[in-house]
Amino acid sequence: MSDTRAWDMKVFLRVAALGSFSAAGREVGMTPSSTAKLITRLEERLGVRLIERSTRRLRLTAEGELYRERAEALLGELDALDAEVAGGARAPTGLIRVTVSVPFGRHCLLPLLPEFTRAFPDIRLDLTLTDEVVDLYAAQADVAFRAGRLTDSALLAVRLGEVRRRIVASPDYLARKGTPLSAADLEHHDCLGFNFRRAAAVWPLKSGGRLVDREVDTRIVANNGETVRHMAVLGLGLARLGEFHVRADLAAGRLVSVLDDVLVDSEAFHAVYLGRERAPRRVQAFLDFMTPRLRACLQ
Repeated sequence: MSDTRAWDMKVFLRVAALGSFSAAGREVGMTPSSTAKLITRLEERLGVRLIERSTRRLRLTAEGELYRERAEALLGELDALDAEVAGGARAPTGLIRVTVSVPFGRHCLLPLLPEFTRAFPDIRLDLTLTDEVVDLYAAQADVAFRAGRLTDSALLAVRLGEVRRRIVASPDYLARKGTPLSAADLEHHDCLGFNFRRAAAVWPLKSGGRLVDREVDTRIVANNGETVRHMAVLGLGLARLGEFHVRADLAAGRLVSVLDDVLVDSEAFHAVYLGRERAPRRVQAFLDFMTPRLRACLQ
């Protein structure tokens, strides 16, 4: 009797991604009833329920989420093995889904794409630029670039460097409102911030020789760093942004850095990706190409 576990995994992953037996069946050439029966047989073999069924939608159980994660990793390794054995030195191919913050994408990643696409003409890219933290499993993303502490131990990570933040404002704004010289001066200034859930209007500043998390009153907030940067250039207030994000503006004089002696603010930056010991060749090629260049961008 043939071993159908790899096929069962592939069908399960399509059902999980599409949330429908009929849609998944159309993709893999099966009827909706055959697809549903395959998933039922898979659940019986494993002894657990993977998918909760209802008249309106399908939802993965906790066991289903775990099975999806492991199945994606295992099938990715099988694809990589087939490609290595069958293709030898053949260039990597396939689709890579990447999620990245708007500033890091615009200022660091996007400028590298012309060179990358010339070096790897058979790799296709699906880019999502958002300052929200994206769940790689839910978004079916291969790689994400993240600042801050990593919390998902199931993800593999490549450290890219340390991102230093600056408090910046336009010369016009500083001429009108004055240049802040201490943390206490922020009470008299308009501050710009972010409106997504994980953002807090707290800036780490030294005050009286101590490091304090100072809450600031944000007059205008936006959902991405690029918009906040543009508002700062327009003279709407002080913004706290990554150094790589405002480097060109500082050099051109569009923005001025203030409170450098009291702002103590930096975060580690990583590329995180799905997999275990081994990523698919296309993902590994992407990381190998991008890592040294992105590290240079953050210096």
